[in-house]
Amino acid sequence: RCTHPPARRTHISPKVMSSLQLSFADTICFPFYPSLSSGSAGFQVKLWRLCSPEKEQPGGPELNLSPGLGRLELVLFHPTSSGLLAVGAAQSALLWDTSRQDAPLAVLEKHDDKLQSLSWKQDGSLLASSCLVSSAHSRTRSLLNCNMETFVSYPNQAFNLCEPSCLCPPPPLHPVSPVSHFLATTPTRGACAVPKMAMDTLSCEVMRVFQLTDSCIMPISYQVPRKSSQEFHADLYPDTAGRTPAQSAQEWWKGENAQVHPPPPPPPPPPPHTHTHPAPLRLTSASHTTAAPGLSASSSTLSSASSSAAPSRSPSSSSGLSTGPGPRPSPTPAPGPGPSQSVKAIQNLMGPNSKFRHIQGSVRHRDAHITNLKALNLTTPGESDGFCTNAQRVAVPLSTPGGQIAVLELSKPGKLSDTFLPTVQNTVNVADLCWDPFNPRRLAVAGEDAKIRVWTVPEGGLTETLTEPDLLLQGHTEKIYSIRFHPLASGLLVSSSYDLTVRLWDLGTGQEVKVLSGHQDQIFGLGWSPDGKLLATVCKDGKVRVYDPRKSTAPVEEGPGPGGHRGARVVWVCKGEYFLVSGFDSNSQRELSLYSVGALASGPLATTEGDVSPSTLIPFYDPDTSLLFLTGKGDTRVCIYEIVPEQPYFLECSSFSSQEPHKGLTFLPKTVCDVREVEVARGLILTKTTIEPVAFKVPRVKKEYFQDDLFPETAVWWESSLSSSDWLAGSNGKHRTIKLRPSDMAPVSEAPKEVPVKKYMPSSYYLEEKTDEQKKDELLSAMVAKLGNMDDPLPQDGFEGVDEDEWVSGRDEAYSFESLFIFV
Repeated sequence: RCTHPPARRTHISPKVMSSLQLSFADTICFPFYPSLSSGSAGFQVKLWRLCSPEKEQPGGPELNLSPGLGRLELVLFHPTSSGLLAVGAAQSALLWDTSRQDAPLAVLEKHDDKLQSLSWKQDGSLLASSCLVSSAHSRTRSLLNCNMETFVSYPNQAFNLCEPSCLCPPPPLHPVSPVSHFLATTPTRGACAVPKMAMDTLSCEVMRVFQLTDSCIMPISYQVPRKSSQEFHADLYPDTAGRTPAQSAQEWWKGENAQVHPPPPPPPPPPPHTHTHPAPLRLTSASHTTAAPGLSASSSTLSSASSSAAPSRSPSSSSGLSTGPGPRPSPTPAPGPGPSQSVKAIQNLMGPNSKFRHIQGSVRHRDAHITNLKALNLTTPGESDGFCTNAQRVAVPLSTPGGQIAVLELSKPGKLSDTFLPTVQNTVNVADLCWDPFNPRRLAVAGEDAKIRVWTVPEGGLTETLTEPDLLLQGHTEKIYSIRFHPLASGLLVSSSYDLTVRLWDLGTGQEVKVLSGHQDQIFGLGWSPDGKLLATVCKDGKVRVYDPRKSTAPVEEGPGPGGHRGARVVWVCKGEYFLVSGFDSNSQRELSLYSVGALASGPLATTEGDVSPSTLIPFYDPDTSLLFLTGKGDTRVCIYEIVPEQPYFLECSSFSSQEPHKGLTFLPKTVCDVREVEVARGLILTKTTIEPVAFKVPRVKKEYFQDDLFPETAVWWESSLSSSDWLAGSNGKHRTIKLRPSDMAPVSEAPKEVPVKKYMPSSYYLEEKTDEQKKDELLSAMVAKLGNMDDPLPQDGFEGVDEDEWVSGRDEAYSFESLFIFV
């Protein structure tokens, strides 16, 4: 029996990464020259040298080998020697030196049947082959991981990660021990293992396999769960072979067996240099915190998420974005051994802690839900919120013909009618929509016909279908992507389109007033700064730009943006000194990037990587609490962060998870929050058939006091501070603020301080030694106290007796049973 404990790899978990939509061919890469590959084309072996993607690829092969033995099926390079190739024909195997085209080095003995596979021994001394002895429809193939002593077998759609049990004496009963099993969703046409040098050691990835299907190449990652990802796990990553060949083909043919040496260690990092802009802080580990070396972060973790896994500095039942170690200035405590200085040094080392760390999200009572919502439109662009709301009503696009939009009153929750629902007839499909922040009855809708329609909802809500808009804005030549109202000036709207322009519209005159240029590709998202002076955009060309529309139509600043091309959103944070971009990296992995206004050219200050998901993370920022809410269409989680203007920038709080995937999330004004229950935000979640309010609360002990540290004066953003003409003329405005504290609540900052009272026992209690007799007496007294007073009468003593005749008849009946009862 095998007694080897599979401690390192028992819990290996496979995870499907993003699909690569690529064309494929039967090729094999040269192990020591990544640009050199070979492929069997009928009766020849052709070697190609590939160029970098930006250069033109060669028109023909670099080398042609013609063994003359019929159709060629297999090609396999030697693991230690350069230019040594094994070629498999119908029933023969050949060894070929690619530096010589005249003849092979050797032709191996003919096999009894058709060759099925070839495999070199790891040290390159032996070559193994297998023949096709069965005509089975589905055959199992294997990929070996030399460093982990594991291999992956893939019969059709199942991927099995196994460990040879013969590695541990004594000989086992079963030569192969399964470690992990993964079932693909599509049939497998082929698979290959990624070289060990490409593994992501921060996520404890020990193997990566590319699955070839009929339409795509699917990466499958195998990771070993570890509690800490802030340090290198040497037991998972022994020294692996480098990329420099140990010998030539001729030297190997003469009998030498040199081995490939591990790659040299990386050079030490250059000394830090002083610059005006801090280096980007990249958080890429699953520990969900930014901690100094040698400290482990406390997290009860998501992924989450989605796998996954998502950035966290706090315990979270499901974490989605995963963050990890990043650079942090080491603390320099002041001289002196004082306890306060030591505590302060520890606090500086651990970093700031969020007041909203344990925020809790909960769906409100069903009485506040809007149900029986039918024919929901699920085809709005990924960067659109999908629906919009204000303090009075919500607008939801429907999939019915004519681009209809349902406008529902929040003051009238309940089940919608099955027969008639008044709508806004937009004529074309909806691309994006938003409410005028200063007019709760005005709705702007961008259509797929490159036009913007402005509608006015009657007072009290819709009672009949609206067919004619109040205003029609025309100017874009391609489909509109997104629209946003100005945060301060009334009647000012901005829109972006596939025609690569950003246009400003004055709703008072119905005219276009500005056209911003400079984008080289599709505009993913845009956002106004809180003071309404600047406009930020993120583009598919990999750039983020900042415009001052009143001064120039060209960007005043630009810098590198997300590397992915699947979508992005932008939102301003920290009083307009920074803005955040949610997008994708080059591997289609979701990420968040924080930029400092005035230093875009230096790149993001901090970047947090997340899970792989097709939906764009839609951000919502609360300027009062600096909380950032993130979710995507089809997600079940809402990730929450507190954004701070210092390292580590992202402080993760507890997330909220819904029971089913939601189709959108928007937030209501701060005035609807119940401050008596410490409710800091309230949102609306859109599902397939309902609209449900969600309350986000911070747990506090003294709820009878107003939590003034969580509820500062809030801006009255639903009132405009100037007109569009004044803003275009150069004027700037500012929102007034109001207090949220009820008149009958005192602030918690003025609550009396409770002095803790500590109970002290006399010293004799600790110093007096009790004898064995005293301990027995105490134990006996405790037992007697539990049993009660022995002198008290028993309950049965109070029962009434029976007559002698009744007793005799009852006794005779009892004797008739074949049972014996004993009474104690």
